[in-house]
Order: sequence, then C-alpha cells, then structure tokens
Amino acid sequence: MTDFLVKMLIPDCGNTEDGAVRTRYGMLAGVVGIFCNLLLFAAKLSVGMMIGSISVMADGFNNLSDSASSLVGFVGMKMAGKPADEDHPFGHGRIEYISAFVVAFLVIEVGFSLFKSSVGKIFHPAQLNFSRVSVVVLLLSIGVKLWMGMFNRKLGKRIHSSVMLAASADSMGDVAATLATLLSILVFRFAGKNIDGLVGLAVSAVVMIAGVNIAKDTLKPLIGAPIEPGLYKEINNFVKSYEGIVGTHDLIIHNYGPSRSMASIHAEVPSETDIRVSHEIIDRIERAALSRFGMSLVIHMDPVETKDEQFFRYKEMLCSVLDEVDSRLAFHDLRVVDGEKQVNLIFDLVVPRDYQDSQYGQVKARIMEQVKARDGRCCCVITMENSYCAEM
Repeated sequence: MTDFLVKMLIPDCGNTEDGAVRTRYGMLAGVVGIFCNLLLFAAKLSVGMMIGSISVMADGFNNLSDSASSLVGFVGMKMAGKPADEDHPFGHGRIEYISAFVVAFLVIEVGFSLFKSSVGKIFHPAQLNFSRVSVVVLLLSIGVKLWMGMFNRKLGKRIHSSVMLAASADSMGDVAATLATLLSILVFRFAGKNIDGLVGLAVSAVVMIAGVNIAKDTLKPLIGAPIEPGLYKEINNFVKSYEGIVGTHDLIIHNYGPSRSMASIHAEVPSETDIRVSHEIIDRIERAALSRFGMSLVIHMDPVETKDEQFFRYKEMLCSVLDEVDSRLAFHDLRVVDGEKQVNLIFDLVVPRDYQDSQYGQVKARIMEQVKARDGRCCCVITMENSYCAEM
C-alpha cells in the first residue's frame, strides 16, 4: 500500500536527495495522517454517542489532536522545501527539525495526559463496561494507527526525515495506549480484575520516553552534531584520492537541514608545486564533491614539505612521541623553524573530546618533555584542538 501511494502520487520518487521530491513525500505523509486521524475521530465519536461511551468519545478527540500533529508535519515539510532567499541564504531546511521537535512535545504531552489519568484510575478505579462495538472500534483504531506508524517510519527512513520518524513514534504511542485500553477491558471481562490504571501507567512511561528520545535526536542537528565516522572517512579519502593531494585535516560539516550541508576541509599539497596547478586540482575536487556528496565543499590549501629530510626526521620523532603519550593523539600543519640555538616544532595537536581541561596542560608538558629528551635543541609550539568527528 505504501509503495503504491508513493509511486502513484510522487513523480521521480526514487530521487530522494532532490528537495522537491522530499517535500512531496512530506506532504503525502501529512495528508495521509490528517485523513486517517479525522476518519478515526468521526468513527469513534459516532460510535461513542450511539453506545453512550465517554471513553470511546475521549479516544476520538485524542485522534483529533493527532491530526494537529500531522498538520504540523505537513506545514513543516512544506516550509522546509522553500528555496533560499535574501533573509535565509542557506535555505529553510532546519524548519523540518523544528517541526519534529514540536511533534516530539506533542508525543510527550499525550504520554503525560495518559500518566495523569492512569494515576487517577489507580486511586479511584472507574467501572469498565464490556461492549463488542467498542472492542471492534478499538481494534480498527489499532489497525489504522499501526499502519500509519509503519507508513511514516518507512518514508522517514527513505528520505531521512526526523518529522516522519516523530510521527511514526506518535502513532506507535497511540497503538500502545489503545492496546492498553483493550487489554484492560478484556481482563476485566474474563478475569473480573480492573488493571486499567496500572497498564496505562506503564504505557504512559513508554510514550514519554519515546517523545524525549525524539526531542534529543532532533536537537542534535539543530545544536550541531559531530560528523558520522563513515562520512568523515569517506570525504577525507575522496579528497586524498586526487593526484597532488598528500593529506587532509580539519573537516567540518555544517548541517542546514536534511540533504542541505556545506563542508570545509584543509588539503595538504606539496610546497614545491606551482600554486596555480594546485588550485586547479582543488577546483576540480570541489566540483566533483558537489556531484558525489550533494554538498558544497570549500577546500583550503596547506603547502607541506615533501622532500626535506630534516622535516621528515622531526615528523617521525613527533609521531613516535605522540604514540607513547596517547595513541589517539594526532597532529597536522607541522612547521620546522631551524634557528641558531634551537629548533621550533610548530604544529596543531588534535586531542580526544573526553579530555578534561586539566589534561590539556599535562599532555602538552609530557610531549614537550619527551621531545626535549630526544633532541635537546627542540622546542614545541603547540595549538590544541578537537576533532569534529564523532568518536569511533
């Protein structure tokens, strides 16, 4: 059913990196969510009025509020697909994250409301009434919501949409809540025990935890998430694969929404190569990166020594020292300034993010001490920094 709707309503549905195609996916998910929730609202309200069931009518109004979540997702995806303008030169892609954050709070609100009502039912148990009609309505609701959850999850994974994944979690939370209601009714019917409050309490905890996790995952790209190790390695290897590039470092990726990223990287080029030749290589890499990764890559050239024996001797010594101090340490931008009385080794040191502030001075002192022990003329000038890649 999902693939049928996608193929019928979304032209070029396989090109999920295209902004217009992503927007169509979002609009489809929003319309389906609004339609299904309004359908459930109308069905439950009608049946609830017919049999005089307050709980069924209340569940119907819950579906009406769920349609608001779908509307938030619909509007969010539509606005996120707007092109860049004078006030927003990087586009509007982050609106999708904001929409998902709003949906996450709606999920938490549903869980909290269920928590309050469940606590009330534990201390003041309500009389449960078994009705075949209400059971049929609840089963219908579970079926529709389960399909909606799988529908949004499948589309969300396909286009990497946090809004759709949040909507999926919202639907699954409703499935759990309705299952709890159905379970309570059946247990009361056949065992005579009222466990409505206890079951609802457990479900409310699951729903609220899901909402909090959605909010946390949505906040990461808004605040600034580290680069995934796989992508970090792929981009570095891609740049280094070009002839005339001998190394890379300082890769940074800025996320302006799904499929809307900009990146910068330092590429090391032989210092003896004509700068015009190196610049031509850099231009070629930047154009190829846009085609391969779908992101604008800005490359800074760093000239490095490739033939100076003294430079490589000091580089090997520094590698050995860092390996002894902490094998996770790395360095770049090494410059060797040989004076009359001392040799200055000037470089940037990349340290793990789990280092505390007090460790910075300690590791710098250890490196300088060991370098001095190996060559008394050497003096280190170190600039400390962290990697922007997530820890492996």
